[in-house]
Amino acid sequence: MPSALVTGATGLVGSHLVERLLADGWRVRGLARTASGVAALAAAGAEAAVGDVLDAAAFERAVKGRDVVFHTAAAITPRGGWDAFRLNIEGTVNAIRAAERAGARLLHLSSVAVYGPRGRYRPSSEKTDEDAPLEPLPERAYYARSKRESEQLVLAAHAEGRLWATAVRPDVIYGRRDRQFVPRVARVLRRGFAPLIDGGRATLAIVHAANVADGAVRAVTTDGAGGRAYNLANDYDVTVRDFLTLAGEGLGRRVRFVPVPLTVANGAFRATKAVLRLVTGGRMSVLSTASLDMLTRDNPFSSERARTELGWAPAVRPQVGIPEAFNWWLTHH
Repeated sequence: MPSALVTGATGLVGSHLVERLLADGWRVRGLARTASGVAALAAAGAEAAVGDVLDAAAFERAVKGRDVVFHTAAAITPRGGWDAFRLNIEGTVNAIRAAERAGARLLHLSSVAVYGPRGRYRPSSEKTDEDAPLEPLPERAYYARSKRESEQLVLAAHAEGRLWATAVRPDVIYGRRDRQFVPRVARVLRRGFAPLIDGGRATLAIVHAANVADGAVRAVTTDGAGGRAYNLANDYDVTVRDFLTLAGEGLGRRVRFVPVPLTVANGAFRATKAVLRLVTGGRMSVLSTASLDMLTRDNPFSSERARTELGWAPAVRPQVGIPEAFNWWLTHH
């Protein structure tokens, strides 16, 4: 019976990993910082190890006797500039050392953020795959910088023969227990209407957490995946309109759409923000270029390497996963 340590075990991907591994018969231990985290792991049927990824000694104790480390813990949207996101790198350094000393395999949860804001949409309109060059990152792209450096450390450790390691790169992740994307959308949709740019025809760069967990398990159990990174960014093509409609189903609301012409969105960015403030009552008063791209341009990523080399065949379809995620938010918040 294989055994695993999961960091970030009560987070979005981590909790879905715990569920998946237990269902597959793994012995699962989660690294938890708080009493509530320990209780959540116990309720799921997993063992809990008290500690933090920044505590190297606690990390090494937790990984003893484990075959695999799934390193999913990371700072995602903290304030505080580079120092806040540097924790991602320090935690990954500890993950590498702990896995190396325990003789365990390491799966690193990376991100498509490694491609940077300019690298994801290629001039040739080709999908961005793992062979795409990594463009220089803006100084203030703290999250992307931390994820790129963390991933490079993991793959370098594999290349040096220190341990066996691989990495997966999801895009925007949603699902039950989502604390980021789903809550932001839900707060808008519960008002009963939503802005819809260009008819909502663009396909979103999203992936379900359970499908990410599936890809992670496949990667770490595929010998040939060692030293490689895999995009997990195209489980299914979901348009903006379909996503909002399915989200409304989960919230028990029929969503009324407020059309926003593409010419307005592209040609008058300030006007677009003003429209969104108006129709959402200020709930979406801040709109970034990345947000506008996500709503108006098709998912730029390819996950064909994962499908071909890992046999990744995502099981959770949007018609089930999206309403379920929003219903979970409604029930728990």
